[in-house]
Amino acid sequence: MPDFYEFFAGGGMAKAGLGPGWSCLLANDICPKKANAYAKNWGNEHLIVDDVSNLIPESIPGHADLVWASFPCQDLSLAGNGAGLKGKRSGTFWGFWNTIRGLAQTGRKPRMILLENVYGAITSHDGNDFQAIMNTIAAEGYLVGAMVIDAVHFVPQSRQRLFVFGIDNAMGVPAGIASDVPNPAWHPASLIRAFNRLSEKVQGQWKWWNPPAPHLQQQTLDDLIEAEPTGVEWHSARETRKLLSMMTEINRRKVMAAQGTGQLRVGTLYKRTRNGVQRAEVRFDGVAGCLRTPAGGSSRQTIVVVDGANVKSRLLSPREAARLMGLPDGYQMPERYNDAYHLAGDGVVVPVVHHLAEFLLKPVLELYQHKKLERAA
Repeated sequence: MPDFYEFFAGGGMAKAGLGPGWSCLLANDICPKKANAYAKNWGNEHLIVDDVSNLIPESIPGHADLVWASFPCQDLSLAGNGAGLKGKRSGTFWGFWNTIRGLAQTGRKPRMILLENVYGAITSHDGNDFQAIMNTIAAEGYLVGAMVIDAVHFVPQSRQRLFVFGIDNAMGVPAGIASDVPNPAWHPASLIRAFNRLSEKVQGQWKWWNPPAPHLQQQTLDDLIEAEPTGVEWHSARETRKLLSMMTEINRRKVMAAQGTGQLRVGTLYKRTRNGVQRAEVRFDGVAGCLRTPAGGSSRQTIVVVDGANVKSRLLSPREAARLMGLPDGYQMPERYNDAYHLAGDGVVVPVVHHLAEFLLKPVLELYQHKKLERAA
């Protein structure tokens, strides 16, 4: 059974995606609330609640086949403060990487690295942060490449994320997991531009990772909504009317069109400031907007349920947020609303992890085991 470390583990969504075929040797997060959620669902025997910078190789067991790290995105996000990798939160990448370097120095270099972050990490600080990450990974002796994956292909949530995958140079690269040229499905123009800015040396270690396209996503938002929501209450009629009054004509027409179908329709709504005026923007395409951490009211999605002339509204429930991240209903969410929403908004979508494990990680490990057997023969 392959082993892995999960840094910035949150509620263990990478563990959920990897599944029971993987053994977690270490889970680490600095946030006690997230760690509590992790412990509730996975136990705490391999959980260390501490700043990643405080970890030393001696405190980390075993030799991992994989390191998963969804390091903080706030300073790299397009909506963030622009501090980039020098920021207090996203800058924890360096403490994390010092830990990886320490493992390598003790002869326990992880065989594979998989990092996850926001799309904005590609262009943060005019692309310099992305270059720094690639330079750092390549300098440690990894073949490395990146993909942009939108979770909408797996769950009914628009959620573009950057995935950086590295394989130890000493490992082989299986046929079929990388292409000679970028694939538009995973490699948008911004990523190609970022590649072109890399040094010739790093480009020489770059791989255009190319997993197969996922099966067509069949679920819609309507399938995930709780008939009797837990953790939230329906808005009053007055509150719903206020939301409707905040809509532009285009958005009001979307509500009227939903009413005209004569069917129960579920949409999601965000409050946004447009030209200094707060507006309510709604969508009825069966897809939720990207879950975000609840830094303010505008970051929390509102559900709009249209049933003929009747229109109701409320916040997205914690269970619905968990479902949008691909978590099973048996997953225990924090009791407080903001804690639950924060956990989901900071997480990685479980089916995306599973897809990468099946079509990138598994072939690499199978080739590695095959070569070990050949050497032993």
